[in-house]
Amino acid sequence: MLFYAYGVVTVPMEETLGITRAATSSAFSLALLTSGLAAWSAGRHVDRRGARGLMTLGSLVGALLVFAWSFVQTLPQLLVVQAGIGLAIAAVTYDVAFTVLARWFQRDRMRAILLVTLAAGFASTIFVPLTTLLTEAWGWRAALRALALLLLVVTAPLHAHTLRRDPRDLGLAPDGTHDDDPSDAAQDRTEEPTVTLHGAVRRAPFWWLTTAFALDTMALLAIAAHAVPLLLERGQPASLVALAVGSIGAWQVAGRLIFAPATERLPLRTLTIVTYLTRAASLALILAMPGLTGMFLFASLFGLANGASTLARAGIVAEVFGARHYGAINGAMSGLVVPLRVSAPLAVGALRTSTGGYDLALAIGIVIVALAALAVAQVTPRPPLRPA
Repeated sequence: MLFYAYGVVTVPMEETLGITRAATSSAFSLALLTSGLAAWSAGRHVDRRGARGLMTLGSLVGALLVFAWSFVQTLPQLLVVQAGIGLAIAAVTYDVAFTVLARWFQRDRMRAILLVTLAAGFASTIFVPLTTLLTEAWGWRAALRALALLLLVVTAPLHAHTLRRDPRDLGLAPDGTHDDDPSDAAQDRTEEPTVTLHGAVRRAPFWWLTTAFALDTMALLAIAAHAVPLLLERGQPASLVALAVGSIGAWQVAGRLIFAPATERLPLRTLTIVTYLTRAASLALILAMPGLTGMFLFASLFGLANGASTLARAGIVAEVFGARHYGAINGAMSGLVVPLRVSAPLAVGALRTSTGGYDLALAIGIVIVALAALAVAQVTPRPPLRPA
């Protein structure tokens, strides 16, 4: 609701407010800016105090801001609301969730991340068609109000009820074992590296990974923000565009189901490189094949890459630097890539306005993702732990 709904309501919102694609892109970019700037603080907070209060508050604030979004009348109002939504994104989405999972799981970390992201992978599958349906039936303002209500009543109670700071608060070690447990599951736990943020930034892997994440995120966010209008401008009917974009979520799930078991046999570095090259292939397909076949092939490969890249980032950061300072390190990486995250949707909007289409933006995206794969090739993570 905080991310995928924006692309669906972009066109009707532009018509209502009388603003350009560059303007709506700038508002979305502002949300990415504030989320990136807040990522380091959110990560440090979770490292020290846990995620319960932060994620509960973020859910409440996010719902209120989506409701406020439905009342905007001007571009400045939209900018203010999206800036606030960016803060909510920093408090409730993957970076914070993965910090929790890194603390609670070690041997079974990738499996835990997979289970969480399997559900989250249906975000676009559910909410792109749902938001499209609500917008066509009630208009974009009423659609956002319905989404705000759903966001409020579901997520805040779940965060408040289930989250705890650390397994040691319950007398447990990671993976649910006890420190004095003689079982094989407990014995499989090994001592992870404990690298502080200060120590991480002095190592080359931090900068190679930050570069790779930045470049891949540029391509991901730029295309995700413009997927609906991009495909509509290629002459496809709105119903099929909604189906294709919505299917990306299902393909994300498939990507995660493929990626997680593969980590038991192949290095994370190799799998991450393949993931980024798959994203590059998806952009090449939509550029070379503008018809229905190209659209659905793009959706499948782009979704596979989205799903796998989420696991790749979460796993490789914990594997290289350990879990104790995961939130601060991952948050610092997110903060450093803010300029690129923010510029990507805005730049694509500007390129579309100046060239009259998305072809140049797609070509640039292919090059960017290839460079991300090259950056990952410079990092050698530790071997994975044996799963239970």
